[in-house]
Amino acid sequence: MKDFDGKVAVVTGGGGGIGKALGVRFGQAGMKVVLADNDPSVLDGAVADLRARGFDTTGVVTDVRLLESVEALRDATLDAYGAVHVVCNNAGIGSGSQKPFWEQHVNDWRWSYDVNVFGVVNGINAFVPVMLDQDTEGHVVNTSSGNGGFSPLLSGTIYATTKAAVVTITECLWGSLRAIDAKVSASVMFPSTRTPGMLKTGIWRPGRNRPSEFAHEEAPPQEGRDALGQLEAAMRQAGRELTFAPLEEIADMTLEGIANDTFWIYADGGGQSAQIRVDSILNRASPDYMRQETQFTPRAAE
Repeated sequence: MKDFDGKVAVVTGGGGGIGKALGVRFGQAGMKVVLADNDPSVLDGAVADLRARGFDTTGVVTDVRLLESVEALRDATLDAYGAVHVVCNNAGIGSGSQKPFWEQHVNDWRWSYDVNVFGVVNGINAFVPVMLDQDTEGHVVNTSSGNGGFSPLLSGTIYATTKAAVVTITECLWGSLRAIDAKVSASVMFPSTRTPGMLKTGIWRPGRNRPSEFAHEEAPPQEGRDALGQLEAAMRQAGRELTFAPLEEIADMTLEGIANDTFWIYADGGGQSAQIRVDSILNRASPDYMRQETQFTPRAAE
């Protein structure tokens, strides 16, 4: 896709964080924007903000775990704008568990797969047939994570596993679309920025809005655990301050990726971990990269 003016973009997880940043960037490109989120109050605030910027925006409360809910999102988009050209399957959650993964409750796995994996599958199943029938240029962007695409962090086994599945799903989607010479293409996006710093998104509030069917005694509270606050406190105690990168860079990078039909969307330098992993595979070596200190490990003040 080269021409965005007047086209229609749908973004799940659009009430805040990366999803809202994507919505703003699409609006700046002249697109009509549909934001989807499962939290009505958060969604209303995001829609109001985009409208205040002068963007043609619609909000649809959506539970991406449920195909019928994503189909309702599709139908609302078509009712409002008559077409859809870009779909960003961006909604995602962290399980919130702080135990070794063999001690984590199976409901943490089930909830994470429902949102992070089936949310993408439902988005594809609901929107791609319509996009193909339109016979116009279109693009699907699935949000993964360097934690699932490059190398996983030990502290996020469930999250990394689901995001690795998103990569494979997107590879297969791209290949299937190419096999039929479709005008619709696909990309996998790894949230990353050229500016150093961490990403301040809703993923730092693990456990928030967990459905009752996935509850268990050790789950975080319904409002979610403040993982970011805990990390900031630990880093300050170690004599370090966290810095945050602008989410707008992710949105800019994503729009560029769509325009250039780039499959792997990530900031420069993000693939170094992938090369280390590939070398381990080719050399049949143990995954020693799983033992390395990460950027999430507080260090003593010098």
